[in-house]
Amino acid sequence: MKYLFLLTTLLTANAIFAQSNMPYFLQGTWKMDNKEIYEHWDKLNNHTLKGFSYKLKNNQMIISEYLTIEERNHQIIYTATVINQNNGEGIAFQLTKNDSSFIFENPTHDFPKKIIYQKLAANEIFVQVSDGKKKGFSYKMMLQNVKDTTTANPNYDKALAQKLGADDYGMKSYFLVILKTGTNTTKDKELISKSFREHLNNINKLVDEGKLIIAGPLGKNENAYRGIFVLNNLTSIEEAKTLLQTDPAIQNQLLDFEIFTWYGSAALAEYLPFSDKIWKLKP
Repeated sequence: MKYLFLLTTLLTANAIFAQSNMPYFLQGTWKMDNKEIYEHWDKLNNHTLKGFSYKLKNNQMIISEYLTIEERNHQIIYTATVINQNNGEGIAFQLTKNDSSFIFENPTHDFPKKIIYQKLAANEIFVQVSDGKKKGFSYKMMLQNVKDTTTANPNYDKALAQKLGADDYGMKSYFLVILKTGTNTTKDKELISKSFREHLNNINKLVDEGKLIIAGPLGKNENAYRGIFVLNNLTSIEEAKTLLQTDPAIQNQLLDFEIFTWYGSAALAEYLPFSDKIWKLKP
């Protein structure tokens, strides 16, 4: 019993440590001073905050980057994934200090090396982005009074939104995969036929596992793009790459791929039960 009590105490202490180091005050939508630039943050659980930066242009939301703050192995990691940069891979910054400000650092990154969030008031934060020395910029952001979606949308289904992992806008992050011709130029018809038959089988397997919600070929094009996947319920580019290696056509280098973070409707997966009722012939 003594050892069980000690284990429970340690686990509780670790949970409290992680929560106390998480900047939960970021929850909500923040607007930069004098600019139509915003950050929106949601608390997914006691270990994870998910966010994104965007600007408004002609009342349209234009996403610039996806953000995550999460506890990993008793460390707090801030990850920024900038659209159309770094091949869609996020850059991680580790929390190094959080007495009055949350300071995240990555000394190996070119710029920035340091990102600081400081809570000035319940509705005001100060953000600094720098190389840790003289180069950088800073700005204040104000918490916005965003209407509750349960009031704004009379059709809002909270249980369904939570089941699908939807944010306040009914959206979520996916990984968009562009399949393209691989480097293997073999003429071995048996290998090609077997690889692509198992490619289709693997697609069905990933759909059954809830990890793939869209798949289909592309028409002939100058980029040698062959098709697309939309991967669901994955947490990182690395996890997506590992998953794609289960595809025999990719394993045999008959297909290659590019991956992008994509922000789309969380309701996409809801079409799958209907898709199984409308096919007549299996490909």
